[in-house]
Amino acid sequence: MQCNIDARGKKVRLLSGIIVSLIAAVLLALRAVGVLEGTWPWVVGGLLAALGAFQVFEARAGWCIVRAMGFKTRV
Repeated sequence: MQCNIDARGKKVRLLSGIIVSLIAAVLLALRAVGVLEGTWPWVVGGLLAALGAFQVFEARAGWCIVRAMGFKTRV
Protein backbone atom coordinates (compact mmCIF):
# COMPACT_ATOMS: atom_id res chain seq x y z
CA MET A 1 0.00 0.00 0.00
CA GLN A 2 1.48 3.23 -1.14
CA CYS A 3 0.74 6.44 0.77
CA ASN A 4 -1.88 8.35 -1.21
CA ILE A 5 -3.13 11.01 1.24
CA ASP A 6 -1.43 13.97 2.86
CA ALA A 7 -1.36 15.12 6.49
CA ARG A 8 -4.73 16.87 6.16
CA GLY A 9 -6.36 13.71 4.82
CA LYS A 10 -4.84 11.66 7.62
CA LYS A 11 -6.22 14.07 10.20
CA VAL A 12 -9.72 14.01 8.68
CA ARG A 13 -9.76 10.21 8.52
CA LEU A 14 -8.48 9.87 12.09
CA LEU A 15 -11.08 12.27 13.48
CA SER A 16 -13.93 10.70 11.53
CA GLY A 17 -12.79 7.22 12.60
CA ILE A 18 -12.77 8.24 16.24
CA ILE A 19 -16.22 9.85 15.95
CA VAL A 20 -17.72 6.80 14.22
CA SER A 21 -16.15 4.50 16.82
CA LEU A 22 -17.61 6.58 19.65
CA ILE A 23 -21.06 6.47 18.06
CA ALA A 24 -20.71 2.68 17.79
CA ALA A 25 -19.69 2.44 21.45
CA VAL A 26 -22.69 4.51 22.57
CA LEU A 27 -25.08 2.46 20.44
CA LEU A 28 -23.68 -0.83 21.74
CA ALA A 29 -23.75 0.43 25.34
CA LEU A 30 -27.38 1.51 25.00
CA ARG A 31 -28.26 -1.96 23.72
CA ALA A 32 -26.26 -3.67 26.45
CA VAL A 33 -28.11 -1.85 29.25
CA GLY A 34 -31.50 -2.47 27.64
CA VAL A 35 -32.41 1.03 26.45
CA LEU A 36 -32.64 -0.20 22.86
CA GLU A 37 -34.36 -3.45 21.89
CA GLY A 38 -33.84 -5.94 19.10
CA THR A 39 -30.82 -7.12 17.19
CA TRP A 40 -30.40 -4.07 14.96
CA PRO A 41 -28.28 -2.13 17.51
CA TRP A 42 -25.79 -5.01 17.65
CA VAL A 43 -25.57 -5.21 13.86
CA VAL A 44 -25.37 -1.47 13.24
CA GLY A 45 -23.02 -0.96 16.18
CA GLY A 46 -20.72 -3.71 14.96
CA LEU A 47 -20.65 -2.32 11.44
CA LEU A 48 -19.93 1.19 12.72
CA ALA A 49 -17.15 -0.14 14.94
CA ALA A 50 -15.57 -1.92 11.98
CA LEU A 51 -15.88 1.20 9.81
CA GLY A 52 -14.35 3.40 12.51
CA ALA A 53 -11.46 0.99 12.99
CA PHE A 54 -10.85 0.91 9.24
CA GLN A 55 -10.81 4.72 9.08
CA VAL A 56 -8.26 4.84 11.89
CA PHE A 57 -6.19 2.26 9.99
CA GLU A 58 -6.36 4.42 6.86
CA ALA A 59 -5.18 7.44 8.84
CA ARG A 60 -2.25 5.55 10.37
CA ALA A 61 -1.25 3.98 7.05
CA GLY A 62 -1.69 7.19 5.05
CA TRP A 63 -3.77 5.27 2.57
CA CYS A 64 -7.34 5.78 1.34
CA ILE A 65 -9.30 2.97 -0.30
CA VAL A 66 -11.45 5.43 -2.29
CA ARG A 67 -8.37 7.15 -3.74
CA ALA A 68 -6.78 3.75 -4.39
CA MET A 69 -9.80 2.88 -6.58
CA GLY A 70 -9.09 5.95 -8.72
CA PHE A 71 -11.65 8.41 -7.37
CA LYS A 72 -10.51 11.95 -6.63
CA THR A 73 -11.36 13.32 -3.19
CA ARG A 74 -11.06 16.84 -1.85
CA VAL A 75 -9.15 15.75 1.24
